[in-house]
Amino acid sequence: MSRIFDIAHRYIDRLAEMQPILATYFGVPGHETEMPDNSPAGDAARAELDRSTLTELGNAEPEGERDRLARDVMAEEIEIGLEAYDAGEQYRGMNILHSPFQSARQIFDLMPRESREDWDNIAARMSRVPFALDTYRETLEAGAGRGQTTTRRQVVGVIEQAKVYSGQAGSPSFFDGLVTAYDATELSDGALRERLANAAIDASAAFANFGSFLADDHINVTPDRDGVGLDRYELKSRSYLGAQIDFEETYAWGWDQVRWAEAELAETAEKIVPGGTFADAKKLLDEDPNRSIEGVEKFRQWMQDLQDRTIDELDGTHFDIADAVKTVEVMIAPPGGALAMYYTGPSEDFSRPGRTWYPVPDGKTRFPLWGEVSIVYHEGVPGHHFQIATTISLGDNLSRFQKLAAGTSGYVEGWGLYAERLMGELGYLEVPDYYLGMLGSQLFRSQRVVVDIGMHLGLRIPGDSSFHPGEVWTPDLALAFMQPKSPFGPEFMVSEIDRYLGMPGQAISYKVGERYWLAAREEAKTKAGADFDLKAWHNRALDLGPMGLAQMQREMAGR
Repeated sequence: MSRIFDIAHRYIDRLAEMQPILATYFGVPGHETEMPDNSPAGDAARAELDRSTLTELGNAEPEGERDRLARDVMAEEIEIGLEAYDAGEQYRGMNILHSPFQSARQIFDLMPRESREDWDNIAARMSRVPFALDTYRETLEAGAGRGQTTTRRQVVGVIEQAKVYSGQAGSPSFFDGLVTAYDATELSDGALRERLANAAIDASAAFANFGSFLADDHINVTPDRDGVGLDRYELKSRSYLGAQIDFEETYAWGWDQVRWAEAELAETAEKIVPGGTFADAKKLLDEDPNRSIEGVEKFRQWMQDLQDRTIDELDGTHFDIADAVKTVEVMIAPPGGALAMYYTGPSEDFSRPGRTWYPVPDGKTRFPLWGEVSIVYHEGVPGHHFQIATTISLGDNLSRFQKLAAGTSGYVEGWGLYAERLMGELGYLEVPDYYLGMLGSQLFRSQRVVVDIGMHLGLRIPGDSSFHPGEVWTPDLALAFMQPKSPFGPEFMVSEIDRYLGMPGQAISYKVGERYWLAAREEAKTKAGADFDLKAWHNRALDLGPMGLAQMQREMAGR
């Protein structure tokens, strides 16, 4: 092992010790019973690890190209993380989708539940939930003292999530559900069940108490203003993209993409309902029982079958898929979180497979398929699962940091959106219903560019727009702009607007990332001419491993 790979290896071990939840995400054993210290002291310890690691990397001489790439990727991502830490992002990072609050609940989704030891680990980790939330409260209180907090909108959303997780929303708590799941096994250890039940009580109470802290105290020190302004938006978007972009140019480009998608939607809708509009086609596709699946489990199985079939058909034709990557599990997400589908990668040894998670709104039992096909391609294969699981399968060709901790949202989500478009190019969306769904996804992500930059920077809607020309973006305008042509329901879209406002710069990473991926492919096609090989290009792109978008652009161009 080279010195740089050794630095990366030791960094992951230390990070796993400090952040046991990340250890479980990575599949690093030995921390299954632990929870992280989310206090300012815990954050400071992580920052110190990052600074000392950067010093080590700066003193290490690469032994070859793989070494050089591993060093550059690791150094760039750690530097961006430290920049965010120094700016105080840890104090104002709570939002409705991804923060230490959600992680303290979601991590239990990834823990195995087969053996007595598995359930012992769950009981022990549940008993540490109060520690994770109490220390995160310390950080929020410290941020309030510094005038660095999240916004009121995010606090309101997290309060509602706390009610669901703790059992205050009319249903059993998430943790009571774990005890029920234990009771459904063939294990019959009374002492273990008692530990589980007591830990579930403590964990549920911790979420209830955290929600009370937010509602009774913290919400009073949070601002109503949602937009974060230029300086913070530059910082956050750079962390999500791994690149600096021109916001004015990107905002104008986003509008161009909206207009392109709307024109394509109108043309495709006319094929579904001759003489009809997109609204007419959407109504038919949403209401036609022959174009839907009834029942949550039947829908989950349909997604699983589509994933499995896609893997079989793409392997050897447009991709070379490693055997370990050919398994992906489709899961229904527990209630209470944001309503966006998401992916979790496999463990380091593939003992836990990659999984796509589909949140189902309360009471929903019928699932129109027109908007779901391209989402399956985005989250599974050839999207997130293929990209992320392939990275882990590359073994010693990548450092441990590259395999487990590297990659920006722009790199990952950009590839996911590229995967949707690619499947259209390969003929997998020839049914107009499904092509309309892909176009709806394209419009959705293009609108995100417009409203995310617009809301956070306080920009005006162009004067030549048919939608509220000249007005400054607000959350209500963003919802009115996006909802009519969204393939998703109003409840989802309200959650989405809250998400954009709580994670500034993340929403643009999809389309901006796709833009980088398409530009890199076009440059390769121009250079190779008739000799361009799409499968070889895909293999090379993913063999490099994850990184920031600017770095990907340089590496793929060989400069």
